[in-house]
Amino acid sequence: MSENLKHALEGNLESAHRPAKVAKTEEDLSDAEEEEEEEKQEAAIGVETMSQNPRIQRYLVAFEYIGTRFSGSQKQLNCRTVVGVLEDAFCKFIGQPVSIYCSSRTDAGVHALSNSCHVDIERISKRKPGEVLPPHEPAVVRRAVNHFLQKSEGDIMVTDVRCVPSDFHARYKAQDRTYYYRLLSGAEPLSTFEKDRAWHVPEDLNLQAMQEACKVLVGRHDFSSFRAAGCQAKSPIRTLDELCVTEVLPSPYFPSIMEREQSHKVSNDHPLCHSKSDTDIHLNSNPSNDAAPISHENLGFGKRKRHRCLVVTTRARSFLYHQVRLLVGVLKAVGTGNLSTSEVERILNAKTVTAASPMAPACGLYLGEVKYNLPNEEDICNQQCSS
Repeated sequence: MSENLKHALEGNLESAHRPAKVAKTEEDLSDAEEEEEEEKQEAAIGVETMSQNPRIQRYLVAFEYIGTRFSGSQKQLNCRTVVGVLEDAFCKFIGQPVSIYCSSRTDAGVHALSNSCHVDIERISKRKPGEVLPPHEPAVVRRAVNHFLQKSEGDIMVTDVRCVPSDFHARYKAQDRTYYYRLLSGAEPLSTFEKDRAWHVPEDLNLQAMQEACKVLVGRHDFSSFRAAGCQAKSPIRTLDELCVTEVLPSPYFPSIMEREQSHKVSNDHPLCHSKSDTDIHLNSNPSNDAAPISHENLGFGKRKRHRCLVVTTRARSFLYHQVRLLVGVLKAVGTGNLSTSEVERILNAKTVTAASPMAPACGLYLGEVKYNLPNEEDICNQQCSS
């Protein structure tokens, strides 16, 4: 047994930051060869976690959470974690311990709009102990688990449940992952409603300069300069399929008097457009231009000046440890004028994390989506029930 596989099989598979997915570390290794090596190693680990009991149904579970009160996603002793809370809720639902395998790990304070995991459940009759019943419908699993989750802090919720084959692995079957990072720019103190939800940058941010810097970083590179100490990935080479900065409306957002009047006028002039919301109208305009004319004088008593909200979006099949937050740290420095695009290129080529800007805080980071090529859910459930 290889050292990598032995390490992965000892205890919980989620104990390591990342199993060895790239067997070769040459920089000239092609994407096709790299993916082939990854698939071989992932398949070896996937077989070990495959359920051999035909009465056990494997479910893929999507869930969202506010990461502020979690000590990360990975299970830890004497700490409140995402996996720990989920396992506790599932245990209360089915009456026996379960193991949760997450698709993506997040640090303390990091949020998730949609993370995912898989879990194996054997439905045992509570009236007749030992009698095995047909698997639960996914909708039943979702409602039951949420019932117990809401009795806790109410900061985590299951959003979707699917039946998947017994060899499906939430982590290794993921095709890509999308992260968002929210920055709020402006000298005004951060709103209570945005506390621990974004990175407050008092300086004005140059959106165009940040977008230019993204062009340097997107694509396939050696990201050693954006790899924190403790990263267990064998290769620093990663492919960023997307890296961009977008200015959006700040959230929570409520329409002003002028906006409500404009919406009412549009509805009266164009009855067929009545369903068009205020947000639809103003998202098509430039948010910075919309917010800029507002001055302290005409805001009115008790009204706050809105921050500019910039969102960094990054998408890849996999990321290095703290890679996204290090990327955002550099982009923020470009936005404030502390770094130029040429200096970003120098940092990338330096291939050492000491060359990068300070890492962005966890509070602004959101795991947005984990993408899969899912099998037909009905076929999986029917096959499981008939076996």
